[in-house]
Amino acid sequence: MHFFFEKKEKTNQNLIEQIILERYHQYYRLALRYTHHEADACDIVQNGAYKSLRNCHTLKNPALAETWVYRIMLNECFRYLKQPQFLSYESMQEESGMELGVTEDSYENIDLQRALDTLPAKDKAIVILKFFEDKKLEEIAEILEENINTVKSRLYRSIKKLHSALSADSNQNLCSGNAFPYGKNGGGI
Repeated sequence: MHFFFEKKEKTNQNLIEQIILERYHQYYRLALRYTHHEADACDIVQNGAYKSLRNCHTLKNPALAETWVYRIMLNECFRYLKQPQFLSYESMQEESGMELGVTEDSYENIDLQRALDTLPAKDKAIVILKFFEDKKLEEIAEILEENINTVKSRLYRSIKKLHSALSADSNQNLCSGNAFPYGKNGGGI
């Protein structure tokens, strides 16, 4: 009987390893959406992978392994958000755009990111899973262990909040004269 449990645990471990390797970039993007820092996102994925492998024996249904790992990664993101944030010299340089010797252009919709950050953690998770990770509502409900109708109502409420936040932000930019970053006539390049 003991041999059966060891075999099951080894099978679960192999399955979890395969899922983590295949979906690493997806987990990384999820974590990056929450942290906005590459190093922190890597730490979250690494901690999530460690916890998944360490606890693979608790996986009851291998068919749900992918959702199980995703939930662990999401919980790691939530854990990160609850921690007090300390700024290091490197992170201050990164935020100010003065990385050491690196000049890489990257486009990010900063207004959208700020609007997403105003949402509660579970609502933000739903929006990220739906629109950035292309998950179906049923998958999101399974990952968050919520009723699908709850997920739908949170999603639509969050979209309304994002829409009003983004439209208010763009109206504020128009009124303050910030609509044209290169002067009032839009030229300057």
